[in-house]
Amino acid sequence: MSFGHGGPSGGPGGSRTPDWAALAEESAAKSRRRKWLTIGGGVLATAAVAAVVATAVVSTGRGDPEAATSASALPGPEELPPESAEPAPSFSSVAPAPPPDPMDFITDEKKDREPVTVEGFFPGRKLTSGDRVHLKGPTARTTQCASAANSALGAVLTRHGCDELIRATYTRDGVAVTVGVAVFSTEAEAKKVVEEATGGMASLSGGGVPAFCRTGVVCRRTTNSYGRYAYFSVTGFTDGRNVTKDDGPVYTAGDDLTNFTFHQIRHRGEVQASAAASAATG
Repeated sequence: MSFGHGGPSGGPGGSRTPDWAALAEESAAKSRRRKWLTIGGGVLATAAVAAVVATAVVSTGRGDPEAATSASALPGPEELPPESAEPAPSFSSVAPAPPPDPMDFITDEKKDREPVTVEGFFPGRKLTSGDRVHLKGPTARTTQCASAANSALGAVLTRHGCDELIRATYTRDGVAVTVGVAVFSTEAEAKKVVEEATGGMASLSGGGVPAFCRTGVVCRRTTNSYGRYAYFSVTGFTDGRNVTKDDGPVYTAGDDLTNFTFHQIRHRGEVQASAAASAATG
């Protein structure tokens, strides 16, 4: 057996020399592939980071309503509506006149022009105050004021120019009340009567109401004024008994009627004030 001369065997069939040029090209190709893989990985990593940042921005924008509105979303000057050519509304600097005071119409006869009638002050057939019902009895009206009062009060009414006196009587459970309204030209005259009044107004009976509060019988009497009107009351028992301080029903009945009379006088002023206001605005 013999061995051949030369270098190591290159494979069956004999030996060969390596192709150094091919090996160099293959090594260069591998180096290029590694370079591109590195660059590609960097690009992918950068894209991934950008996507995360974008997601964060979008998420933040969704959570904050104000972040969704950018300056670019606002209208430009050319998109804004033009200024209106219509003049701006103007308002008067003059304050409206206050409504008329009802008191003005019941303090002087020159303004108090409503007719003076029995029904105007004492309307209907009864007066209801709470659970108490007072039935209206006889009524009267006179321009001779002194004739409807005792001598002391009559003199005072005459001295201060009483124009007329209206009376009405109401009854409830054996108690009778006569209430009256004396009419004067001015408020000052009515006040003077109240200041100087002595005695009282005469009770009014008839129409099923017996005489009450006549001479010698103790009754409750009141005197007041409102505007140019003085108003009076006399209250007692229809059976002629004297009134005492413990007779609550007498005081209650008298208060019901005098309060009602006061409100009727005031209502007279309110009606005329309302009419004047309507005429001024109409």
